Amino acid sequence: MIDIIQRRIKENKFVLIAEIGVNYFDIARKFQIAPMEAAKKMIEIAASAGVHAVKFQSYKAETLASKDSPYYWDINEEPTDSQYKLFQKFDSFGKNEYCELSTYAEQTGIEFLSTPFDIDSADYLEPLMNVYKISSSDLNNLPFIEYQAKKNKPIILSTGASEEDEICRAVELIRKYNKQLLVLMHCVLEYPTSYEHANLSKIISLKERFPDLVIGYSDHTKPDKGYDILKIAYGLGAKVIEKHFTLDKTLKGNDHYHAMDQQDVIEIIKKVNFLNMILGDGKLCCMEGEKKARLNARRSLVAQTDIKAGTVITNEMLTFKRPGSGISVSRMEEIVGEKAAVDIRRDTVLKEEMICFYKS
Repeated sequence: MIDIIQRRIKENKFVLIAEIGVNYFDIARKFQIAPMEAAKKMIEIAASAGVHAVKFQSYKAETLASKDSPYYWDINEEPTDSQYKLFQKFDSFGKNEYCELSTYAEQTGIEFLSTPFDIDSADYLEPLMNVYKISSSDLNNLPFIEYQAKKNKPIILSTGASEEDEICRAVELIRKYNKQLLVLMHCVLEYPTSYEHANLSKIISLKERFPDLVIGYSDHTKPDKGYDILKIAYGLGAKVIEKHFTLDKTLKGNDHYHAMDQQDVIEIIKKVNFLNMILGDGKLCCMEGEKKARLNARRSLVAQTDIKAGTVITNEMLTFKRPGSGISVSRMEEIVGEKAAVDIRRDTVLKEEMICFYKS
């Protein structure tokens, strides 16, 4: 299995996950092709745009929601008024189909993931992927979290609609059985998430509360023109970003209306690469591009008056001027009290060879 996510995280590199989810069913209808063909088409296009992993959702409506479960999404965008009815539309794929998609993703060169929503899918997905993804909706489903943790694979855990104590309890439970990579994703369980509800500061809060874990962001906002939401999320420390993916953002229903498409992926990666460039490595040192300016813009000790050879140098004989190619001003105390080794004319930048370095 291709292992891109862990490798990039270890190298402190950005990870972009395209959540195809079950959007391929609508894409299949749009292009009048089979769902499997649509799913593969989406994998291929996502990979060509530059994503590092694709993620699906593995569930059966019967085991996920009761028949009277109410909707929690924008009914104007997705008119289905029951979770059970909605999930039933998109639950025909199972073990064989996800085996095929996992193989296809690997052939395409990107990592395959699918969020399991029941024990059966958690089991059949185990040999197909390197990393488990646990949905925000299952953050309090402690038996299911424990079951996946015991698989001893890295875990990405979304924290949408959770209280701090619930997140802590889930992390403690995972760590009881699993010491592998653990990524906590800030997430807002609101479809779509309005910009004023994005609350990206939670990324900082998660970093402070869980300093030993990797922090990411699962985004449900509609793509903004400048991709400011994702740029800021990354700048705040979200090393893993997950966003729904579609080939047509105008499609009604499901997760198309708040998804990114191929062009969005290209632009997001371009923006993150630019951010990486301007953020730099943060080392507290003089950078290569500053060295010429450092030499010429800093100051050196300069003779304030003519100084005869053998004269003991005093404070009054010195001043400081550019360039910085002579004896540094920071060494003034070291120079005062020494003798001039040669005649030094006024306004001369002092050099090492002009000073006798022993106290008179």
